[in-house]
Amino acid sequence: MAERALPSAASLPRRLLQSLLPWLCVAVLWELLSRSGLVSARLMPSLVLIAQAFVEELQSGLLMFHAWASLLRALTGFLLAVFFGVLLGVLMARNRWFDALFEPVFSFGYPVPKIALYPLLVFVLGFGSPSKIALIFMECLFPVALNTCFGIRAVERKYRWSATNMGATAWQSFFKVLVPAAAPTIFSGIRVALPLSMVVVVITEMIGDSRGLGYFISYATASFKYAQAYAGVLTIALIGFALDRSLVWLRNRLIFWERAGASIL
Repeated sequence: MAERALPSAASLPRRLLQSLLPWLCVAVLWELLSRSGLVSARLMPSLVLIAQAFVEELQSGLLMFHAWASLLRALTGFLLAVFFGVLLGVLMARNRWFDALFEPVFSFGYPVPKIALYPLLVFVLGFGSPSKIALIFMECLFPVALNTCFGIRAVERKYRWSATNMGATAWQSFFKVLVPAAAPTIFSGIRVALPLSMVVVVITEMIGDSRGLGYFISYATASFKYAQAYAGVLTIALIGFALDRSLVWLRNRLIFWERAGASIL
């Protein structure tokens, strides 16, 4: 099979323009609506005002303080979910007892919005970080564990038989055949879980807290400072984009033999 050709330097500006064009259209539409009078300028402030508020809050250090609080909570819950989700997914795929024990839990629990359990977590763990991290862990665990389980099960038996016939031990077959073959599917589950961690942390901070981007947005909205609120939303988008690009970069380095669907500009 012929190797996939790398994009030429001349095509990079065109690809960059194609990626930025939808955002430019949204920005122009937003600015037109803001200045047209059809929508209240207070509810939809100009992008210039949002940019000014973003820079001001960034320089004051307030935005960085709340962003760091949210990021720390999100990453803690996410990394715990990745560790235990991969472990549980492997056990479910390789052990019938674990599969029989946890498969009904995932079948019944996946459709349930985990935010419904937040009052119970608050009652047990309080309004602080532990309850938020626990909810993030629960929300991110499902896609990681299920994708890991399905990825391990999807590996064709001929690969394992070939490794066994060549003298590979059970551990060598697992780490050199099963894990590499299932890695793309596992990373797909991890990539799905990553933005969920930011979504959950912002929602829980809006419900009750005194720090974090969710609190920052809620407080700005209640104070009728909508430009500051949108600056908080912009911060969430930038953090989410940076985390996703970092994960894709890591995926392309670890799974270097398959980059389809995970390319970076």
